[in-house]
Amino acid sequence: MTKEEILKKLNDVFRDVFDDESIVLTDRTGADDIDDWDSLAHISLIAAIENEFGIRFDIKTALHLKTAGEIVTAIESLLA
Repeated sequence: MTKEEILKKLNDVFRDVFDDESIVLTDRTGADDIDDWDSLAHISLIAAIENEFGIRFDIKTALHLKTAGEIVTAIESLLA
């Protein structure tokens, strides 16, 4: 799966979790860019990403993912 494919699929996850079809992710998209992205939403987001991609983040990694680009990189490494 390419970085672009991961980002596209990730964008769909973000839209579902935040119930906002206007979300368009870039590598730099972070919590400051999405109003409802707080610590509780972050946990829901990580769970949704894990389910969508069939992966599991370790807790340290999951807590330190701050941007869509960091999430894509983490997904790439787990899918490799």
